[in-house]
Amino acid sequence: MTVATLHPAELEPVIDNGLNPAIASLVEWAEAARAAHQIAVSLVKTSFVPAQFRDKPEEATAAILAGGEVGLSPMASLRSFDIIQGVAAPRALTLRAVVQAHGHEVWEEKESATEAKVCGRRAGSTTVQSSTWTLDRASRLGLTGRDQWKKQPQAMLVARATSEVCRRVAGDALLGIPYS
Repeated sequence: MTVATLHPAELEPVIDNGLNPAIASLVEWAEAARAAHQIAVSLVKTSFVPAQFRDKPEEATAAILAGGEVGLSPMASLRSFDIIQGVAAPRALTLRAVVQAHGHEVWEEKESATEAKVCGRRAGSTTVQSSTWTLDRASRLGLTGRDQWKKQPQAMLVARATSEVCRRVAGDALLGIPYS
């Protein structure tokens, strides 16, 4: 990722004159990307970042920006995403934290080594959403052959059910889009 350096003098006419709010927003995002990249370059040299981001400032920049969109600090952002088959994916715990930080509820209804049911409710709503994941469902999707599924199937089932219910309850919070 190459991030251009923008100087405050270049930003003033776009933002102050109100010529184009879309451009002003993009310029602000580009400035945030530049700042995130500076932070990432420093952090990826340390043992404080997960191995998947070590010596990879571009990937770390993307994680910092993605986390920032849902209110996470740079360090929390780096701990909150996994790279799964080349795609950055938020961890189930991350989704739950963001959803709960927005006042929504998430809880485990049932969990075992073969089945997990997680429920959630949007703040101010009485409607309960649920997600049930079983080993059979995970097997049909080809997940159970993976290392983590073999080592800790219960945790993986809970994680899948949690992720699914969080997206159902508060997709707007997870995408950083205000709910209206």
